[in-house]
Amino acid sequence: MASMCQTVICCRVTPLQKAKVVELVKKYKQAVTLAIGDGANDVSMIKAAHIGIGISGQEGMQAVLSSDFSFAQFRYLQRLLLVHGRWSYLRMCKFLRYFFFKNFTYTLTHFWYAFFCGFSAQNVYDEWFITVYNLVYTALPVFSLSIFDQDVNDRWSFQHPQLYTPGQLNMYFSKKAFLRCLMHGSYSSFILFFVPWASMQDMVRDDGKDIADYQSFAILVQTCLMVVVTVQLFLDTHYWTAVNHFFTWGSLAAYFALTFTMCSNGMFLIFTSYFPFLGTGRNSLNQPNVWLTIFLTTLLCALPVVAFRFVSLLLRPTINDKVRYKMHNEPPPAPAPRRPPTRRISTRRSSYAFSHSQGYGDLVTSKKFLLRPLRPRQALFIHPDSAVAQSQPQHYRTITEEPEGSQVS
Repeated sequence: MASMCQTVICCRVTPLQKAKVVELVKKYKQAVTLAIGDGANDVSMIKAAHIGIGISGQEGMQAVLSSDFSFAQFRYLQRLLLVHGRWSYLRMCKFLRYFFFKNFTYTLTHFWYAFFCGFSAQNVYDEWFITVYNLVYTALPVFSLSIFDQDVNDRWSFQHPQLYTPGQLNMYFSKKAFLRCLMHGSYSSFILFFVPWASMQDMVRDDGKDIADYQSFAILVQTCLMVVVTVQLFLDTHYWTAVNHFFTWGSLAAYFALTFTMCSNGMFLIFTSYFPFLGTGRNSLNQPNVWLTIFLTTLLCALPVVAFRFVSLLLRPTINDKVRYKMHNEPPPAPAPRRPPTRRISTRRSSYAFSHSQGYGDLVTSKKFLLRPLRPRQALFIHPDSAVAQSQPQHYRTITEEPEGSQVS
């Protein structure tokens, strides 16, 4: 019955019962749960949920130490969910989709090459390219994508809470999205292998020499692969920063620099058995036919993606597309009227400034604070001639004198 309700209020429950409620929702609702608390009695509930949030308040730090996220006030939960939580889910899904695509494209090319090498398990790429592909060439661009990308800024995320709905429905990464990545990677690997293979069958250099060899073919295929995965990263990135540009263009520059270095004469003379592609990069990548093949391969791989997204945007736009379209078409806000600059005067004085001021030395040396006005002392005993007063020591006697004609009440 509790799972059928939208909201359940539990009063006067123990910490173990709080955890049981969270486990009940996890078991029967099949949902991602979040628990938030500010005291030690909420630790069991925070640990039982998928995501635990602690509020650092007056009840100690036990909830904060046991949580995944912590903040000072409960109102920050709105920004945590609608802005940072949605961005985190979007970035993680993009990272996974792009990671599967680039590795499917990279790996399935060997499957097509196996039909031409007699299934001898020979690599279609250079061995050094296989080593540094995921380690150097494609690591930092996808890393920057998973950190800085955002489809809508934080202001529009607050204005349109509906953007949080696709995350609840798991729309950005599911079995369907995984199959789409597999099909996209298979198609790209097919184009990456057969277009260079068909173009290099009768390709010759400008001087008439034949370059249709295994090493030249490997350099051409891996160069096409690097350009294709970089273009796909351009299509997936919505928010560009200086870090994205540096990592993306730097990875391409590192690929060409390492390729020419590993194919140089010096590396071959020093490590003959490790760098057998002597002069292949220089002899292959200086031909116009090779660059025309790279351009054609990239165009055939990126054109279906662009066409599919264009048709989807026209026929079946998502909530993200609608908000992004509205955001880009919004007129810029009017500039606020400029106010004359006001000088802020601080009321706090630093100890350094106080140490260099005049201080209270003159007051201390003048002895004025020691001179207090004499006030009449109140009588300790109302009747000085009483027996109680006479039995006390001399210094306890009152020395005040009553004026003549006065009466003591």
